[in-house]
Amino acid sequence: MSIQVGQKAPSISLYDTDKNQVSLGISGKNTVVLFFPLAFTGVCTAELCSIRDNIGLYNNTNAAVLGVSVDSLFVLGKFKAEQNLNFSLLSDFNKEAAKAYGVLYETFPAFEMQGVSKRAAFVVDKEGVVRYAEVCPTPGDLPNFTAIQECLAAL
Repeated sequence: MSIQVGQKAPSISLYDTDKNQVSLGISGKNTVVLFFPLAFTGVCTAELCSIRDNIGLYNNTNAAVLGVSVDSLFVLGKFKAEQNLNFSLLSDFNKEAAKAYGVLYETFPAFEMQGVSKRAAFVVDKEGVVRYAEVCPTPGDLPNFTAIQECLAAL
């Protein structure tokens, strides 16, 4: 079962593409945590480029955006550079965050891959409490970005 609204976010640190450790828990800043299955795939690219193109909406609410996938930080670095992404991508290569948030597929629907994260979105407030939680029903579905923005505006 995935993390629910009102629960404390798991205190997990992952490496970003600049090889810095970044916390998914208490950060002193409202944070949007976006789990996505795999870099360089069509829906994931569209999702993250949409965030890139609308980053001002997140900046205006003083929120950080963190994209998380099970790809290595090297793959994510290339993906970030090629797509000119203007927010951090974190490698959950060991699948600790996806397991802790309850968003790890046992078997990914495409190609029977094991250990891929589901597409999911969480808003974690400054104190580390989950204020929004959405796990998409299929990998082709996108999170409700309007609901995420409304949640951030209310914080």
